[in-house]
Amino acid sequence: MLAPALEAFPDRPAESWTVASPAARAGVSLALFAKRFTRLMGRPPLVFLTECRMDEAETLLTDTDLSIAQIGRSVGYADAFGFSAAFERHKGLSPSTFRASAA
Repeated sequence: MLAPALEAFPDRPAESWTVASPAARAGVSLALFAKRFTRLMGRPPLVFLTECRMDEAETLLTDTDLSIAQIGRSVGYADAFGFSAAFERHKGLSPSTFRASAA
C-alpha cells in the first residue's frame, strides 16, 4: 500500500503532492494512509516528502550550477523565497550558504 508513495515522492519531488493523492492511488482513506505511513516511516507523509525534496535540493546545489529559483522549482516550490525558507528550516543554512560551504 505504501510502496507507490515511497517510490513516487523521491522520484517526483516537484509534483504538487497532498496526502490524498497517494492515499487514492493506494485505494485507502486519507486517515488510514497517513496513520500507516507514519507508523511505518516514523514521520508523517508530508514530512517525508519535505525530506525527499531537501535531499534532492542538496544534490542539485552541490552538483549543478542551477540557480536557487530553478532548484526550488525542480523540487516543488513556487518561488525562491519559499524554497530558501524551507531549506533553511530543514538544513539550518540558506541554500546559498550551503552551496558555498559544499564547494
